[in-house]
Amino acid sequence: MDFTIMVATAGQGILRSNDDGKTWHRLGLKEAIEFDGVVRALAVDPGNPRRVYAGADAGLCISDDGGAHWRLAQGAIAGMTVWSIAIDPNDARVLYAGTGAPSRAALFKSTDAGETWLRLPPEMPEFCQGVNRPRLLTICVDPDDSAQVWFGVEEGGAWRSRDGGQHFERLDDPRKPIRSSDIHAISILPATASAPKTILVLTVNAVYVSDDDGDTWDGKLSKQRFDGLYYTRTVTPIARSATELLLAIGDGTPGHKTRLMRSDDRGRNWSETQLETAPNSTFWAIGAHDADPRRLYAGTKYGDLFRSTDGGYSWQKEWREFSEITAVAWTPTKAPLVAHAQSTD
Repeated sequence: MDFTIMVATAGQGILRSNDDGKTWHRLGLKEAIEFDGVVRALAVDPGNPRRVYAGADAGLCISDDGGAHWRLAQGAIAGMTVWSIAIDPNDARVLYAGTGAPSRAALFKSTDAGETWLRLPPEMPEFCQGVNRPRLLTICVDPDDSAQVWFGVEEGGAWRSRDGGQHFERLDDPRKPIRSSDIHAISILPATASAPKTILVLTVNAVYVSDDDGDTWDGKLSKQRFDGLYYTRTVTPIARSATELLLAIGDGTPGHKTRLMRSDDRGRNWSETQLETAPNSTFWAIGAHDADPRRLYAGTKYGDLFRSTDGGYSWQKEWREFSEITAVAWTPTKAPLVAHAQSTD
């Protein structure tokens, strides 16, 4: 199967490989994203592997050739720094994007496959206590009900809409189960014949799981669950229809100790995966695609890229080291990458 790996970085734009990581190519000199720019998010259209979205310091960017070339989206999101992207799993024309530092944290929606965008409520404060300027780190559209949209803000709380983003309610509160406003990731596994829909909300230091559509939550501090590691970074379903999840955990940011944890029971229990080489910092991003749930990628804060070809049970480090990794994705198409000066090794 042909495929292209994309590694988003803070300082080197997006690095791409279409030969299983043997060579890597920087962005060209006339792209919407600078070759030494900051890219925070990547998302691949599930029905069209050539269409890829990137959240960058330049704005929301679109590729129609598997990540080889990029152009800027228009509308209210133009010029904003984009930190997160979500595609409606039931209608790929509908997308959501979240912005943040140095831009104002806000949520945007597109109904024309990312070409134009409108800003949604609620209004976020310009500053916060923990990271100075908030950033909208995570967005999730319920695979069982596209009207339900969730997003989380680093120092801004967990939010839920039941009407496609027209109105939102805030779920975190020191008096409620989700006690922290520092939200790192939200993920939803669809209902199956044997299990209800499962919602996971990750705060900086805890994992919350709900099997009753968010009415009640089973929460546990990460340091108690993961042998003292508290910094709960992100969680990703291994495949859309599966029950398996991958979670990145570390001892801080950038961190010294880190693990990739795997769950086979929708986030109730976790087991440590096998890393061939010790990572250099906390795992920061995970990339998966339904075209092959066995092929997974994970990047660390300080630029190590790991690959799994057995569904996340074991991991090997890629030879190429990157600048700060912010997002990882792969798409089952071979992007027409062309080398330019100093773009490959």
